[in-house]
Amino acid sequence: MNALPSEIDFSAPSEVVARLLIGAVLTVDGVGGRIVETEAYDREDPASHTFSGPTPRNAVMFGPPGHAYVYRSYGIHWCLNFVCREAGHGAGVLIRAIEPLTGIDVMRERRGLEPVKLLCSGPGRLGQALGITHRNNGMALTQPPFQVEAAGEAFPIVSGPRIGITKAMEVPWRFGLAGSKFVSKPFPKAQ
Repeated sequence: MNALPSEIDFSAPSEVVARLLIGAVLTVDGVGGRIVETEAYDREDPASHTFSGPTPRNAVMFGPPGHAYVYRSYGIHWCLNFVCREAGHGAGVLIRAIEPLTGIDVMRERRGLEPVKLLCSGPGRLGQALGITHRNNGMALTQPPFQVEAAGEAFPIVSGPRIGITKAMEVPWRFGLAGSKFVSKPFPKAQ
């Protein structure tokens, strides 16, 4: 078994980073938890925001790795992505779900609900619970308000097709912590 990194190398391909992030702890201004679900996207991928090249909206995805790319989904939800690969490439990882560990009362207040399982199970819910807005777009993940701590131990990972997209849905770049009750949707059973 390979040694686990003490920090995440965001210059790696997005599908590698997406796997490494499972089990890592993400906090924003001290509110957050263990990452239990991610999805990888790459410029060569028709489902990626970067597929058609740079625009004012996706410019951060073409910037240096290790920064937050925040976009609004359906004009309602702020979604958090981590930029990967070298500057100019256009790749990232969507943070789909976390297991809440710290600041749970703050998350409940922001989300207006009680069940811990529902606080961050989906990218829109996660964005709201962590207080993510467009002001976070382009911020370095190594500086406040962000803190990303590598997992430090091996977690069992499952993978499957990405969800909530209409192109390249079959690409198995959705990763999750096996058995987690905090993922946004169950993963398909292995055949």
